[in-house]
Amino acid sequence: MLVGILFIWLVTAFGLWIVTLVVPGVTARSTGSLLLAALVLGLVNAFIRPLLWLLTLPLTVLTFGLFALVINAFTLWITGAMVKGFEVRDFASALLAALVMALLGLAGFILLQWLMMGEVHWMYMTGRQGVYL
Repeated sequence: MLVGILFIWLVTAFGLWIVTLVVPGVTARSTGSLLLAALVLGLVNAFIRPLLWLLTLPLTVLTFGLFALVINAFTLWITGAMVKGFEVRDFASALLAALVMALLGLAGFILLQWLMMGEVHWMYMTGRQGVYL
């Protein structure tokens, strides 16, 4: 379990690093601030994001889930406010960063699916051996 948490943390840090390269307005001063931002983002996603999902559920349903991107942008924006050395300049930058993170997550899932020859199941247990995210 600890290895899984460490892996997710490092993948999140890698995703944030890619975001700092392609999204203007999102910067990290050092590798340490990037790693800390990944940790804080994980904690924000674990504790604050579920509450945001619950409070905005009607809006998320009305937008067919697209409002989830706004929630993800808000969590990135909060992370930028909390971590010294990791800056999210404005909400537009956070929104673009959330979109890039979502696309990176999708690409990573597709790559993992391909590498595992179809044995990766997203929140779906079939009873077969495989990798469960």
